Amino acid sequence: MKSLTPSSPMDLKSITRTPALGWTHNRVSPARLIVRCVSRYDSANVDSSSGGATAMTGHNFGAGNVGRARHEWQSACAILASKVVSQQQDTEKSSGGADGISAVNGHPTLDLVPVNKSNSPAPLPKPLSIADLSPAPMHGSQLRVAYQGVPGAYSEAAAGKAYPNCEAIPCDQFEVAFQAVELWIADRAVLPVENSLGGSIHRNYDLLLRHRLHIVGEVQLPVHHCLLALPGVRKEYLTRVISHPQALSQCEHTLTKMGLNVVREAVDDTAGAAEYIAVNNLRDTAAIASARAAELYGLQILADGIQDDSGNVTRFVMLAREPIIPRTDRPFKTSIVFAHDKGTSVLFKVLSAFAFRNISLTKIESRPHRNRPIRLVDDANVGTAKHFEYMFYIDFEASMAEPRAQNALAEVQEFTSFLRVLGSYPMDMTPWNPSSSRED
Repeated sequence: MKSLTPSSPMDLKSITRTPALGWTHNRVSPARLIVRCVSRYDSANVDSSSGGATAMTGHNFGAGNVGRARHEWQSACAILASKVVSQQQDTEKSSGGADGISAVNGHPTLDLVPVNKSNSPAPLPKPLSIADLSPAPMHGSQLRVAYQGVPGAYSEAAAGKAYPNCEAIPCDQFEVAFQAVELWIADRAVLPVENSLGGSIHRNYDLLLRHRLHIVGEVQLPVHHCLLALPGVRKEYLTRVISHPQALSQCEHTLTKMGLNVVREAVDDTAGAAEYIAVNNLRDTAAIASARAAELYGLQILADGIQDDSGNVTRFVMLAREPIIPRTDRPFKTSIVFAHDKGTSVLFKVLSAFAFRNISLTKIESRPHRNRPIRLVDDANVGTAKHFEYMFYIDFEASMAEPRAQNALAEVQEFTSFLRVLGSYPMDMTPWNPSSSRED
Protein backbone atom coordinates (compact mmCIF):
# COMPACT_ATOMS: atom_id res chain seq x y z
CA MET A 1 0.00 0.00 0.00
CA LYS A 2 1.35 3.43 -0.95
CA SER A 3 1.69 6.12 1.67
CA LEU A 4 -0.94 8.83 1.40
CA THR A 5 -0.63 12.41 2.54
CA PRO A 6 -3.90 13.85 3.92
CA SER A 7 -4.91 17.38 3.06
CA SER A 8 -3.79 19.08 6.24
CA PRO A 9 -1.46 21.85 7.45
CA MET A 10 0.61 19.18 9.18
CA ASP A 11 3.92 18.17 7.56
CA LEU A 12 3.34 14.56 6.52
CA LYS A 13 6.20 14.21 4.09
CA SER A 14 7.72 11.43 6.13
CA ILE A 15 4.72 9.04 5.98
CA THR A 16 6.16 5.54 5.49
CA ARG A 17 5.29 1.89 5.80
CA THR A 18 6.96 -0.11 8.56
CA PRO A 19 6.49 -3.73 9.74
CA ALA A 20 5.01 -2.55 13.06
CA LEU A 21 1.36 -1.75 13.69
CA GLY A 22 0.56 1.70 14.93
CA TRP A 23 1.14 5.38 14.37
CA THR A 24 4.28 7.20 15.39
CA HIS A 25 5.31 10.79 15.47
CA ASN A 26 8.65 12.39 16.32
CA ARG A 27 8.87 15.91 17.68
CA VAL A 28 11.22 18.03 15.53
CA SER A 29 10.50 21.43 16.99
CA PRO A 30 7.87 22.93 19.30
CA ALA A 31 5.78 23.98 16.31
CA ARG A 32 6.34 21.08 13.90
CA LEU A 33 5.72 17.36 14.05
CA ILE A 34 6.79 14.68 11.61
CA VAL A 35 4.01 12.09 11.44
CA ARG A 36 4.37 8.57 10.20
CA CYS A 37 1.31 6.32 9.77
CA VAL A 38 2.06 2.65 9.49
CA SER A 39 0.11 -0.54 8.98
CA ARG A 40 0.84 -4.20 8.51
CA TYR A 41 -0.68 -7.33 7.12
CA ASP A 42 -1.32 -9.93 9.83
CA SER A 43 -1.07 -13.33 8.15
CA ALA A 44 -2.01 -15.11 11.39
CA ASN A 45 -5.61 -13.93 11.11
CA VAL A 46 -6.15 -14.90 7.48
CA ASP A 47 -8.47 -17.82 6.88
CA SER A 48 -6.54 -19.78 4.31
CA SER A 49 -9.23 -22.41 4.02
CA SER A 50 -11.81 -19.97 2.69
CA GLY A 51 -9.72 -19.22 -0.37
CA GLY A 52 -9.37 -15.58 0.57
CA ALA A 53 -8.72 -13.27 3.45
CA THR A 54 -11.35 -12.54 6.04
CA ALA A 55 -11.96 -9.29 7.84
CA MET A 56 -9.46 -8.60 10.54
CA THR A 57 -9.64 -6.80 13.83
CA GLY A 58 -8.48 -3.25 14.33
CA HIS A 59 -6.81 -1.81 11.26
CA ASN A 60 -5.11 -4.95 10.05
CA PHE A 61 -6.61 -6.12 6.82
CA GLY A 62 -6.72 -9.01 4.45
CA ALA A 63 -6.92 -9.20 0.69
CA GLY A 64 -10.72 -9.14 0.79
CA ASN A 65 -10.93 -5.96 2.87
CA VAL A 66 -8.40 -3.77 1.18
CA GLY A 67 -10.93 -1.08 0.35
CA ARG A 68 -12.29 -0.89 3.87
CA ALA A 69 -8.83 -0.90 5.50
CA ARG A 70 -7.58 1.77 3.07
CA HIS A 71 -10.54 4.00 3.96
CA GLU A 72 -9.95 3.55 7.68
CA TRP A 73 -6.25 4.21 7.25
CA GLN A 74 -6.89 7.48 5.39
CA SER A 75 -9.38 8.52 8.02
CA ALA A 76 -6.90 7.78 10.77
CA CYS A 77 -4.33 10.00 9.05
CA ALA A 78 -6.83 12.84 8.94
CA ILE A 79 -7.76 12.32 12.61
CA LEU A 80 -4.16 12.36 13.66
CA ALA A 81 -3.32 15.39 11.55
CA SER A 82 -6.15 17.46 12.93
CA LYS A 83 -6.07 16.41 16.58
CA VAL A 84 -2.53 15.54 17.56
CA VAL A 85 -1.38 19.15 17.97
CA SER A 86 -4.41 20.16 20.03
CA GLN A 87 -4.05 17.15 22.30
CA GLN A 88 -0.31 17.41 22.71
CA GLN A 89 -0.46 19.82 25.63
CA ASP A 90 -3.28 17.88 27.36
CA THR A 91 -1.34 14.68 26.94
CA GLU A 92 1.79 16.11 28.50
CA LYS A 93 -0.19 17.62 31.41
CA SER A 94 -2.10 14.43 32.20
CA SER A 95 0.79 12.01 32.02
CA GLY A 96 3.87 14.18 32.32
CA GLY A 97 4.88 13.30 28.76
CA ALA A 98 4.17 10.94 25.92
CA ASP A 99 5.19 7.80 27.78
CA GLY A 100 2.37 5.30 28.17
CA ILE A 101 -0.03 7.02 25.70
CA SER A 102 -1.74 4.33 23.62
CA ALA A 103 -4.55 6.34 21.97
CA VAL A 104 -5.21 9.77 20.52
CA ASN A 105 -8.76 11.13 20.15
CA GLY A 106 -10.11 7.77 21.27
CA HIS A 107 -8.51 5.88 18.43
CA PRO A 108 -7.02 2.66 19.87
CA THR A 109 -4.33 2.12 17.22
CA LEU A 110 -2.57 5.47 17.39
CA ASP A 111 0.60 5.22 19.47
CA LEU A 112 2.90 8.09 20.34
CA VAL A 113 6.57 7.36 20.68
CA PRO A 114 8.50 9.05 23.51
CA VAL A 115 9.05 12.70 22.72
CA ASN A 116 12.41 14.42 22.95
CA LYS A 117 12.01 17.23 25.52
CA SER A 118 14.66 19.44 23.96
CA ASN A 119 13.77 22.36 21.76
CA SER A 120 15.72 20.97 18.78
CA PRO A 121 16.83 17.50 17.71
CA ALA A 122 20.34 16.32 18.40
CA PRO A 123 22.51 17.25 15.37
CA LEU A 124 23.78 14.43 13.21
CA PRO A 125 27.54 13.85 13.06
CA LYS A 126 29.06 16.02 10.36
CA PRO A 127 30.95 14.03 7.69
CA LEU A 128 34.66 14.59 7.78
CA SER A 129 36.11 16.58 4.91
CA ILE A 130 39.58 17.25 3.65
CA ALA A 131 39.49 20.60 5.40
CA ASP A 132 38.68 18.89 8.71
CA LEU A 133 41.45 16.32 8.39
CA SER A 134 44.21 18.48 7.06
CA PRO A 135 43.93 22.25 6.64
CA ALA A 136 46.04 23.69 3.85
CA PRO A 137 46.97 27.27 4.73
CA MET A 138 48.22 29.65 2.08
CA HIS A 139 51.89 30.21 1.31
CA GLY A 140 52.99 27.07 3.13
CA SER A 141 52.25 28.42 6.58
CA GLN A 142 51.93 25.56 9.05
CA LEU A 143 52.04 22.96 6.32
CA ARG A 144 53.48 19.65 7.42
CA VAL A 145 56.20 18.73 4.92
CA ALA A 146 57.96 15.36 5.00
CA TYR A 147 61.56 14.95 3.88
CA GLN A 148 64.17 12.22 4.03
CA GLY A 149 66.95 12.64 6.54
CA VAL A 150 67.48 14.37 9.87
CA PRO A 151 67.48 18.09 10.72
CA GLY A 152 70.26 19.80 8.84
CA ALA A 153 69.85 17.73 5.68
CA TYR A 154 69.71 19.40 2.29
CA SER A 155 66.20 18.03 1.89
CA GLU A 156 65.15 20.05 4.94
CA ALA A 157 66.54 23.18 3.31
CA ALA A 158 64.64 22.32 0.11
CA ALA A 159 61.43 21.89 2.11
CA GLY A 160 61.95 25.31 3.68
CA LYS A 161 62.56 26.88 0.29
CA ALA A 162 59.48 25.24 -1.23
CA TYR A 163 57.19 25.98 1.75
CA PRO A 164 58.49 28.80 3.98
CA ASN A 165 57.47 28.56 7.64
CA CYS A 166 56.35 24.95 7.20
CA GLU A 167 56.61 22.24 9.85
CA ALA A 168 59.35 19.96 8.51
CA ILE A 169 58.89 16.27 9.36
CA PRO A 170 62.08 14.16 9.08
CA CYS A 171 61.76 10.60 7.73
CA ASP A 172 64.41 7.92 7.85
CA GLN A 173 63.64 6.61 4.33
CA PHE A 174 62.25 7.95 1.07
CA GLU A 175 59.31 5.54 1.16
CA VAL A 176 58.38 6.69 4.67
CA ALA A 177 57.99 10.22 3.30
CA PHE A 178 55.61 8.94 0.62
CA GLN A 179 53.59 7.04 3.21
CA ALA A 180 53.49 10.03 5.56
CA VAL A 181 51.57 12.00 2.93
CA GLU A 182 49.30 9.10 2.00
CA LEU A 183 48.39 8.52 5.66
CA TRP A 184 47.71 12.23 6.31
CA ILE A 185 50.64 12.51 8.70
CA ALA A 186 52.09 15.14 6.37
CA ASP A 187 50.51 17.46 3.81
CA ARG A 188 53.41 17.48 1.35
CA ALA A 189 56.68 15.70 0.69
CA VAL A 190 59.82 17.24 -0.81
CA LEU A 191 62.17 14.61 -2.25
CA PRO A 192 65.22 14.74 -4.56
CA VAL A 193 64.98 13.24 -8.03
CA GLU A 194 68.22 14.31 -9.70
CA ASN A 195 71.53 16.05 -9.14
CA SER A 196 73.54 17.96 -11.73
CA LEU A 197 76.66 15.91 -10.90
CA GLY A 198 75.42 12.60 -9.50
CA GLY A 199 72.49 12.10 -11.89
CA SER A 200 69.08 10.66 -11.07
CA ILE A 201 67.97 9.30 -7.73
CA HIS A 202 66.51 6.08 -9.12
CA ARG A 203 64.83 5.04 -5.90
CA ASN A 204 62.46 7.99 -5.98
CA TYR A 205 61.56 7.42 -9.63
CA ASP A 206 60.53 3.88 -8.72
CA LEU A 207 58.51 5.16 -5.76
CA LEU A 208 56.72 7.73 -7.93
CA LEU A 209 55.34 4.85 -9.96
CA ARG A 210 54.51 2.68 -6.96
CA HIS A 211 52.60 5.37 -5.05
CA ARG A 212 49.70 7.56 -6.18
CA LEU A 213 51.00 10.97 -5.13
CA HIS A 214 51.10 13.87 -7.58
CA ILE A 215 53.95 16.24 -8.40
CA VAL A 216 52.72 19.76 -7.63
CA GLY A 217 55.98 21.68 -7.91
CA GLU A 218 59.75 21.60 -8.08
CA VAL A 219 62.57 23.39 -6.34
CA GLN A 220 66.25 23.52 -7.26
CA LEU A 221 68.74 23.84 -4.42
CA PRO A 222 72.45 24.66 -4.88
CA VAL A 223 74.53 22.23 -2.83
CA HIS A 224 77.35 23.65 -0.74
CA HIS A 225 79.39 20.90 0.94
CA CYS A 226 81.55 21.40 4.02
CA LEU A 227 84.01 19.11 5.80
CA LEU A 228 82.92 18.87 9.45
CA ALA A 229 84.61 17.44 12.55
CA LEU A 230 84.50 17.80 16.33
CA PRO A 231 85.93 21.00 17.80
CA GLY A 232 89.72 20.86 18.11
CA VAL A 233 90.19 18.08 15.55
CA ARG A 234 92.73 18.77 12.80
CA LYS A 235 92.67 17.36 9.29
CA GLU A 236 95.94 15.51 9.89
CA TYR A 237 94.26 13.37 12.55
CA LEU A 238 91.47 12.11 10.33
CA THR A 239 91.33 8.48 9.26
CA ARG A 240 87.79 8.35 7.87
CA VAL A 241 85.25 10.57 6.06
CA ILE A 242 81.58 9.60 6.07
CA SER A 243 78.63 10.99 4.14
CA HIS A 244 75.92 10.16 1.62
CA PRO A 245 77.28 8.27 -1.44
CA GLN A 246 76.52 11.16 -3.80
CA ALA A 247 78.17 13.68 -1.48
CA LEU A 248 81.30 11.53 -1.38
CA SER A 249 81.40 11.31 -5.17
CA GLN A 250 80.79 15.05 -5.56
CA CYS A 251 83.81 15.86 -3.35
CA GLU A 252 86.14 13.08 -4.44
CA HIS A 253 88.71 15.17 -6.31
CA THR A 254 88.77 17.93 -3.71
CA LEU A 255 89.45 15.45 -0.90
CA THR A 256 92.33 14.00 -2.87
CA LYS A 257 93.82 17.44 -3.52
CA MET A 258 93.57 18.19 0.19
CA GLY A 259 95.88 15.24 0.84
CA LEU A 260 93.32 13.30 2.84
CA ASN A 261 94.24 9.66 2.39
CA VAL A 262 91.31 8.44 4.43
CA VAL A 263 88.68 5.75 4.22
CA ARG A 264 85.47 7.03 2.64
CA GLU A 265 82.38 5.42 4.07
CA ALA A 266 78.80 5.85 2.84
CA VAL A 267 75.89 6.46 5.21
CA ASP A 268 72.20 7.25 4.69
CA ASP A 269 72.40 11.05 4.54
CA THR A 270 74.78 13.95 5.03
CA ALA A 271 73.26 15.42 8.19
CA GLY A 272 73.00 11.92 9.65
CA ALA A 273 76.77 11.60 9.26
CA ALA A 274 77.31 14.79 11.23
CA GLU A 275 74.92 13.63 13.93
CA TYR A 276 76.68 10.26 14.16
CA ILE A 277 80.04 11.92 14.79
CA ALA A 278 78.64 14.21 17.47
CA VAL A 279 76.70 11.49 19.30
CA ASN A 280 79.62 9.04 19.35
CA ASN A 281 82.36 11.66 19.94
CA LEU A 282 84.44 10.40 17.00
CA ARG A 283 87.65 12.45 16.87
CA ASP A 284 89.18 10.55 13.96
CA THR A 285 86.19 10.93 11.63
CA ALA A 286 84.89 13.81 9.53
CA ALA A 287 81.58 14.27 7.72
CA ILE A 288 80.59 15.94 4.49
CA ALA A 289 77.46 17.94 5.20
CA SER A 290 75.99 21.43 5.23
CA ALA A 291 76.99 24.39 7.37
CA ARG A 292 73.60 24.15 9.08
CA ALA A 293 74.43 20.60 10.17
CA ALA A 294 77.62 21.88 11.79
CA GLU A 295 75.61 24.46 13.70
CA LEU A 296 72.97 21.96 14.84
CA TYR A 297 75.39 19.27 16.04
CA GLY A 298 78.18 21.43 17.44
CA LEU A 299 80.85 20.62 14.84
CA GLN A 300 83.53 22.84 13.36
CA ILE A 301 84.00 23.46 9.64
CA LEU A 302 87.44 22.23 8.55
CA ALA A 303 86.91 23.15 4.89
CA ASP A 304 84.15 25.09 3.17
CA GLY A 305 82.80 24.54 -0.35
CA ILE A 306 84.58 21.26 -1.06
CA GLN A 307 82.35 20.13 -3.96
CA ASP A 308 84.27 19.43 -7.15
CA ASP A 309 82.03 21.65 -9.31
CA SER A 310 80.35 24.92 -8.42
CA GLY A 311 77.37 23.98 -10.57
CA ASN A 312 76.21 21.41 -8.06
CA VAL A 313 72.42 21.62 -7.92
CA THR A 314 69.86 19.10 -6.69
CA ARG A 315 66.33 19.13 -8.09
CA PHE A 316 63.54 18.29 -5.67
CA VAL A 317 59.89 17.60 -6.45
CA MET A 318 56.97 18.53 -4.21
CA LEU A 319 54.39 15.79 -3.78
CA ALA A 320 50.76 15.99 -2.64
CA ARG A 321 47.69 13.77 -2.44
CA GLU A 322 45.81 15.84 -5.03
CA PRO A 323 47.08 17.43 -8.27
CA ILE A 324 46.99 21.15 -8.89
CA ILE A 325 45.04 22.80 -11.70
CA PRO A 326 47.37 23.46 -14.67
CA ARG A 327 47.67 27.06 -15.82
CA THR A 328 49.07 28.90 -18.82
CA ASP A 329 50.01 32.24 -17.25
CA ARG A 330 53.43 31.04 -16.16
CA PRO A 331 55.98 28.40 -17.29
CA PHE A 332 54.84 24.89 -16.46
CA LYS A 333 56.51 21.51 -16.63
CA THR A 334 54.78 18.14 -17.01
CA SER A 335 56.15 14.74 -15.98
CA ILE A 336 54.90 11.47 -17.49
CA VAL A 337 55.83 7.79 -17.43
CA PHE A 338 54.97 5.26 -20.13
CA ALA A 339 55.75 1.76 -21.38
CA HIS A 340 55.01 -0.36 -24.43
CA ASP A 341 54.66 -4.08 -25.02
CA LYS A 342 57.00 -3.94 -28.01
CA GLY A 343 59.92 -2.50 -26.10
CA THR A 344 61.90 0.60 -27.08
CA SER A 345 60.84 0.62 -30.73
CA VAL A 346 58.14 3.20 -30.01
CA LEU A 347 60.50 5.70 -28.37
CA PHE A 348 61.14 7.51 -31.65
CA LYS A 349 57.39 7.85 -32.28
CA VAL A 350 56.85 9.23 -28.80
CA LEU A 351 59.64 11.77 -29.17
CA SER A 352 58.34 12.86 -32.56
CA ALA A 353 54.94 13.64 -31.01
CA PHE A 354 56.64 16.32 -28.91
CA ALA A 355 59.07 17.52 -31.58
CA PHE A 356 56.24 18.02 -34.09
CA ARG A 357 54.51 20.40 -31.64
CA ASN A 358 57.71 22.23 -30.67
CA ILE A 359 57.61 20.97 -27.07
CA SER A 360 61.01 20.89 -25.41
CA LEU A 361 61.99 17.86 -23.34
CA THR A 362 64.07 18.51 -20.21
CA LYS A 363 64.65 14.91 -19.11
CA ILE A 364 64.41 11.33 -20.31
CA GLU A 365 64.96 8.55 -17.80
CA SER A 366 64.56 4.79 -18.27
CA ARG A 367 63.97 2.31 -15.47
CA PRO A 368 63.51 -1.47 -15.64
CA HIS A 369 59.93 -2.65 -16.00
CA ARG A 370 59.67 -4.59 -12.75
CA ASN A 371 56.52 -6.49 -13.72
CA ARG A 372 58.03 -7.55 -17.07
CA PRO A 373 61.82 -7.15 -16.86
CA ILE A 374 62.54 -9.38 -19.88
CA ARG A 375 60.69 -9.84 -23.18
CA LEU A 376 61.36 -13.06 -25.11
CA VAL A 377 61.06 -13.16 -28.89
CA ASP A 378 61.11 -16.64 -30.41
CA ASP A 379 62.38 -17.14 -33.93
CA ALA A 380 62.44 -20.63 -35.41
CA ASN A 381 65.51 -19.79 -37.49
CA VAL A 382 67.78 -17.94 -35.07
CA GLY A 383 66.42 -18.94 -31.64
CA THR A 384 65.14 -16.84 -28.74
CA ALA A 385 66.04 -13.18 -28.30
CA LYS A 386 65.94 -11.59 -24.87
CA HIS A 387 65.09 -7.90 -24.59
CA PHE A 388 65.07 -5.82 -21.44
CA GLU A 389 61.80 -3.99 -20.84
CA TYR A 390 61.85 -0.40 -19.57
CA MET A 391 59.59 2.29 -18.20
CA PHE A 392 60.35 5.73 -19.62
CA TYR A 393 60.08 8.93 -17.58
CA ILE A 394 59.87 12.19 -19.51
CA ASP A 395 59.71 15.82 -18.39
CA PHE A 396 58.61 18.41 -20.96
CA GLU A 397 58.10 22.16 -20.85
CA ALA A 398 54.37 22.60 -21.32
CA SER A 399 51.25 22.79 -19.21
CA MET A 400 48.47 20.24 -19.48
CA ALA A 401 46.16 23.23 -19.93
CA GLU A 402 47.73 23.83 -23.35
CA PRO A 403 46.12 22.11 -26.35
CA ARG A 404 49.50 21.16 -27.80
CA ALA A 405 50.36 19.19 -24.66
CA GLN A 406 46.97 17.48 -24.67
CA ASN A 407 47.32 16.58 -28.36
CA ALA A 408 50.85 15.29 -27.83
CA LEU A 409 49.76 12.95 -25.05
CA ALA A 410 46.78 11.80 -27.10
CA GLU A 411 49.22 10.75 -29.82
CA VAL A 412 51.61 9.17 -27.33
CA GLN A 413 48.75 7.11 -25.91
CA GLU A 414 48.25 5.48 -29.32
CA PHE A 415 51.76 4.02 -29.22
CA THR A 416 51.97 2.98 -25.57
CA SER A 417 50.40 0.28 -23.45
CA PHE A 418 50.72 2.34 -20.27
CA LEU A 419 50.73 6.11 -19.78
CA ARG A 420 50.47 8.10 -16.58
CA VAL A 421 50.79 11.81 -15.91
CA LEU A 422 52.78 12.24 -12.71
CA GLY A 423 52.04 15.93 -12.51
CA SER A 424 51.80 19.25 -14.32
CA TYR A 425 53.34 21.96 -12.15
CA PRO A 426 55.10 25.36 -12.17
CA MET A 427 58.77 25.39 -13.07
CA ASP A 428 61.32 26.69 -10.59
CA MET A 429 62.35 30.03 -12.12
CA THR A 430 64.48 31.35 -9.22
CA PRO A 431 67.68 33.17 -10.29
CA TRP A 432 70.80 31.09 -10.64
CA ASN A 433 73.16 31.39 -7.66
CA PRO A 434 75.99 28.89 -8.02
CA SER A 435 77.73 27.65 -4.92
CA SER A 436 81.32 28.69 -4.37
CA SER A 437 84.02 26.10 -4.72
CA ARG A 438 87.70 25.73 -4.20
CA GLU A 439 89.94 26.90 -6.99
CA ASP A 440 91.82 24.19 -8.90
